[in-house]
Amino acid sequence: MAHVLCAWGYAMIEGSHSIKRLLAAMAQLDASDLHIKVGMPPIYRVGGHLKRVNTDPLAEDEADHMLDPLIDEKQRERFVEHGALDFAAHLDNGERFRVNMFLAGGHVHAAIRRVKAEIPTYASLHLPKVYSQIVDLTHEGLVIVCGVTGSGKSTTLAAMIDHVNSVRDVNIITIEDPVEFRFTPKKAVISQRELGIDVHSFAEAMRSAVRQDPDVIFIGEMRDKHTMLAAIQAAETGHLVFATLHTADTMQSFGRILEFFPPEERQFIRMSLSNSLRAICAQRLLPALEDFESSTVPATEVLLMNPSVREAIREGHDEDLPSILNGSKADGMRSFTDSLVELVEKEAVNKSTAMEFAPNREALESRLKGVEVKATSMVGRIRKS
Repeated sequence: MAHVLCAWGYAMIEGSHSIKRLLAAMAQLDASDLHIKVGMPPIYRVGGHLKRVNTDPLAEDEADHMLDPLIDEKQRERFVEHGALDFAAHLDNGERFRVNMFLAGGHVHAAIRRVKAEIPTYASLHLPKVYSQIVDLTHEGLVIVCGVTGSGKSTTLAAMIDHVNSVRDVNIITIEDPVEFRFTPKKAVISQRELGIDVHSFAEAMRSAVRQDPDVIFIGEMRDKHTMLAAIQAAETGHLVFATLHTADTMQSFGRILEFFPPEERQFIRMSLSNSLRAICAQRLLPALEDFESSTVPATEVLLMNPSVREAIREGHDEDLPSILNGSKADGMRSFTDSLVELVEKEAVNKSTAMEFAPNREALESRLKGVEVKATSMVGRIRKS
């Protein structure tokens, strides 16, 4: 069935460079992303792999004007001024997309992410139980979800925010660039603000958000010192703050946060983080096996605050954090290696995929040998019975 849908999806766009037809085909192909580049045909990402469309390469003039139907004059002016533009787009059927439009080599290129209309759940995203536990047990402080581009950070946070929306009568303010998921208020009251439309910057939005009686604040991305400081201050004053950070893992996150600040301010920031931070969740998306429930599955790393983590952050002993994480699995902490072993065990990914994405291949290889031995012994017991 999947092959039929893919063939039909490609038939929709073969020979066509209409942006709306290209976007409409993403649902049929189950594509997560679409790339527009001069001199190449449109390229989709399907199941984690790039697939070129069987059409002619995009000419310069064609690429430069392909996205014109999606933007208005004000957005066009911002693009001309800055050379890049982030915005949300939608089709008449309700399909939504996050678009990053940018100049490269003097011509328009774009990376377009499909945003599924329904807000996902932890189960549909195949996230470990600790994610829901973090939300259930945290009513104030800072929770960071980090990962590289395309790792599913925004989707995970949408699930976390909607979880709060479902169980707490709170006031939630989101600050996004652009707004991806449209939340329907359940028990909570929700205001979603978009950069470039409702407010000029994350830092400005944060300054005004704390005057709007929020209980929960979601920051689309912490990009600078002012936004980071505002998030920490909001967390320290009793608000629950969710935010994303563009880093590969939990350990890199501390370095990135400190880089926002000059050296003379970093000890103060360490003290603040040791008091306000509640969790850092890192993730990366892996292509799943063909018979798995979804085309991709997240590998996750979770660092939770406990006295040892708090002391290491405060005292600047960042090198101690990996060993603390590995020694605190009973508390819900987990490394990428733990996650990859789990994914192989439940046959979500194969060993070669796990090894490809492993931050520590030797550690994973050692752990997987144990899995293989256990599986072999189980097969032996089954045969004997």
